[in-house]
Amino acid sequence: MGVRVAVAGASGYAGGELLRLIAGHPELELAAATAHQQAGTPVTAVHPHLRSYDGLTFAPTGREPLAAADLVFLALPHGESGPLAAALPAPTRVVDLGADHRLADPAAWTRWYATPHAGTWTYGLPELPGQRAAVTAATRVAVPGCYATAITVALAPLLAAGAAEPSDVVVVAASGTSGAGRAPKPHLLASEVAGDLSAYKVGAHQHLPEIKQATGAASLSFTPVLAPMPRGILATVTARPAGAAAPREVLAAAYPDEPFVQLLAEGAWPHTAATLGANTCLLQATVDADSGRIIVVGALDNLGKGAAGQAVQCANLMLGLPETAGLAIDGVAP
Repeated sequence: MGVRVAVAGASGYAGGELLRLIAGHPELELAAATAHQQAGTPVTAVHPHLRSYDGLTFAPTGREPLAAADLVFLALPHGESGPLAAALPAPTRVVDLGADHRLADPAAWTRWYATPHAGTWTYGLPELPGQRAAVTAATRVAVPGCYATAITVALAPLLAAGAAEPSDVVVVAASGTSGAGRAPKPHLLASEVAGDLSAYKVGAHQHLPEIKQATGAASLSFTPVLAPMPRGILATVTARPAGAAAPREVLAAAYPDEPFVQLLAEGAWPHTAATLGANTCLLQATVDADSGRIIVVGALDNLGKGAAGQAVQCANLMLGLPETAGLAIDGVAP
């Protein structure tokens, strides 16, 4: 028998990706999959690609179906994880994919979200200095957001090394529509998205304080863009250089042996399609020939390394399993 895990919010896109990864994981066994409106519905009616769960129905989301698990994944809308996590037994390991437990500053939470601050958990980005050990020792882990992961992996080493100015960072990042969740919204209809790129929440995205907290940026201009693709993130990060260090050398030194972060060969640039279905973040860096600004481009699957894959990576560490167990570095193509 494997380690028993449960997924709250399993009917959503991130929850469905968690179910897929658990089904292929050599050590994890699904104890419960819960949902709100889809409670009582067969899993395969919502996720027809998950044949491993034929005959299983979603349980109502609440303490009872989750409390018996060794580890619980919370794949709930922002603001809903806090109360449920507080109701679970204290020894239960919990990995939260929502924003509820990411921010250290309660005032920052209050500014961007409508619910009370639920507290601060260990930040689940193992590739940051010191975080792998912190995640391994933790019982409660907050997984970073998808934008935050792509941007932090690209930017944090440059700021930590003093190679870039923390007060002059500009990010433009495009995301697939699954990043907006599964709830039906008119602007996410295929007829609206196809053939279109649109900026949204310009200069006022709720993940800005998380990105600043994780990267050490003092000031950051962030423009998210909705792209006509189901999944994937391509983040272009630019910063004013602060010294003579070459950005590629800084990134190479930061991620020499990381299984899920790859600095591409010089001249090769990240593609979102190359990350689909994988727990991989691809990076490339250069210096702008005209402005002299540092440019780093990162790509990942927003449901993989940006959500469910990273959650399983953290769970592996928390459970004493190989960090790469059940996770692919290879994407799916075409």
